[in-house]
Amino acid sequence: MADRLAATLALDEPASRVKLVSPARAQALAGLGVRTVRDLLTHFPRRYIDLSKRETVAGARIGGSCTIQGSVHEVKLKRPRPNLTLVEIAVVDATGVLMVTCFRQPWLKDQLKSGMGIAVAGKVEFDYGFKRMVNPYIEQLGDGQMAEGMIIPVHPACEKISAAWMRRLVGNALDAVQGCYDPLPLDLRVRYRLMARGAALSCIHFPHTMGEVAEARRRLVYEELLLLELALMSQAAQRAAGAQPTAHVVDGPCAAALDCVMPFTLTEEQQQARADILARMAAPEAANHMLLGDVGTGKTAVAAFALAAVADTGAQAALMAPTEVLARQHAASLGKWFDEVGVTWGLLTGSTSDDERARLLEGAADGGICVLIGTHALLEPDVRFKRLTLAVIDEQQRFGVEQRAALLSKGQAPDALYLTATPIPRTLALAVFGDMTLSYIKHRPNDSARRTTHVVSKADQGRAYDAAREALARGEQVYVVCPLIGQDAEARDKRAGGRGREADEEAYEFASISIESDADFAGDNVTAATKEASYLQQTVFADWHVELLHGRMKPADKDAVMGRFRDNETQVLVATTVIEVGVDVPNATVMIVMDADRFGLSQLHQLRGRVGRGEKPAQVFLVSTSKSEQSLARLAAMERTDDGFELAKYDLSLRREGDILGNRQSGASALKLVNIVRDERVIQAAHADAAAIMAADPGLAEPDHQALALELRRTFPEQAPAR
Repeated sequence: MADRLAATLALDEPASRVKLVSPARAQALAGLGVRTVRDLLTHFPRRYIDLSKRETVAGARIGGSCTIQGSVHEVKLKRPRPNLTLVEIAVVDATGVLMVTCFRQPWLKDQLKSGMGIAVAGKVEFDYGFKRMVNPYIEQLGDGQMAEGMIIPVHPACEKISAAWMRRLVGNALDAVQGCYDPLPLDLRVRYRLMARGAALSCIHFPHTMGEVAEARRRLVYEELLLLELALMSQAAQRAAGAQPTAHVVDGPCAAALDCVMPFTLTEEQQQARADILARMAAPEAANHMLLGDVGTGKTAVAAFALAAVADTGAQAALMAPTEVLARQHAASLGKWFDEVGVTWGLLTGSTSDDERARLLEGAADGGICVLIGTHALLEPDVRFKRLTLAVIDEQQRFGVEQRAALLSKGQAPDALYLTATPIPRTLALAVFGDMTLSYIKHRPNDSARRTTHVVSKADQGRAYDAAREALARGEQVYVVCPLIGQDAEARDKRAGGRGREADEEAYEFASISIESDADFAGDNVTAATKEASYLQQTVFADWHVELLHGRMKPADKDAVMGRFRDNETQVLVATTVIEVGVDVPNATVMIVMDADRFGLSQLHQLRGRVGRGEKPAQVFLVSTSKSEQSLARLAAMERTDDGFELAKYDLSLRREGDILGNRQSGASALKLVNIVRDERVIQAAHADAAAIMAADPGLAEPDHQALALELRRTFPEQAPAR
């Protein structure tokens, strides 16, 4: 038992404890994010090379991928250019000769000798009269050793630690923790027929068959998810500990009157979401609810009833929006309803005058203001509430975890209502927001306005301009959205991993622009943007008024630009930033997105949500200069569907969860093996199991849960249950 405990504790010792991890290798591992033995064991292979399926040189199909076993006939080191080296290896078997070309790996000249047995795996090409592989995987074989049965894991490596050395270090790490305790309770392992943890780690790193990889992954995915769900639920329980939540009055006069003063009737989905939220608020436990609605589905109208319930309870609420433009829009739309039903309210932003700010702070402190709408200004220490019982956070993904917690800390266990227009599929929401209850609104109330999306090449962008001019002639308005323009954008692309526009399209696929706040645009090349707006004013849209909106403008100036566009004093709005989420200009019917391949699908979908918000049909043109098949296929998905949730599932099949949610979300980084689309059933099972465990043993004190509690404390020290 002492040995098992020591092996378990070894998981969190420095990686330098592992045999053959020298100080230099420890430093190189740290560069990969590997600092502990646990990190090394969860440094999973990114792919596997199955050497059990072989082809002969003669039988290898050109254009196909396979493994060929033979012997080295000759090795040559060549330097076709001063800064380029390549090694050319002639591999022979009984049927012919395969030429292997390896770029920038000069050390192979010394490692591979004539007569040595090797196996090479890669794509077969035909060039200069020979079948050839370029940069294949190469495995040296000992005397008499055959490739059958070998499955080679390929771990993420670096310049100072090769994939082969990484395999050796991972193997030594497995030896160091052999016999460690399994954190999963036995009943769960039996119920789902899961491997023991030690066996799963061994099989995922050094499998004998690909079937073992699948079973090991299934076990480790479930463990990742269960631990994350437990951490989230424990964190929620800790927030509510020792506080007295408010059971809100949800059928009072203000809420009833609000239903009468709204100029429209809620849709069935909106009514269901309202019922879900009010039921949570009426309960004696602190609500932690997320309302997910595609762009234009009317989430704010639903949230208005939650705010009215606070007024009926005699308490206070805060509504925080990520930008001043959006906060002012909420004040304009909600304020007129609140005035009619007798709910006191105020608007606090960074540009609020000193006198008005003092009045608002006094009203919040003495309870005279029921609903305070604002931006990050609500987080200032001198903003105090007499009795804050509800915090509504709009576009919650644009706030950090600490910012959301700071607003909640201004009340005693207040209910939390999060709004997001990012279409997060239910499985992803369960995985990353497992401590929340969820409501969805998937259909826009005004679906009569049909919106179509077209992908056009740069050479064909005149088609988009023609559609824009036709809309302007009808008295409608147009958005032209540009990505980050100029040298600053190129520098940003390089930081994201780009190596030139045509040289590496993949960098643009996975390093799409993620806008969090105005600070993200501090490096915009405003001069280039101004020239673009000037060019459009003088040429394409000479008969209409064009204005520019960019991230370095003062809040008052941005507000003025948006106000003129909203009032149709400006007909064409050129924006270098993402158009403010939630801004409502029903008369805008055409959007042109330049260099659309630089944006992620979720950003593009939110962008196009700015048009088609009235009764008029809308058109979106995505202008792309990319020739990448992958990039164009991704943009084509925008043409196929206008459903944000369907699009998000497709986006998840291309990118990792953190790219969809933004790097300010907690939880996504903990998922190393989970695939949200593929692992839907595992996510649902882990969420249900975590809820059952927390209900029965919230402190994880029972004997069957002690190993689980230890693992939780080591993996999520801030969220784990207190001992």
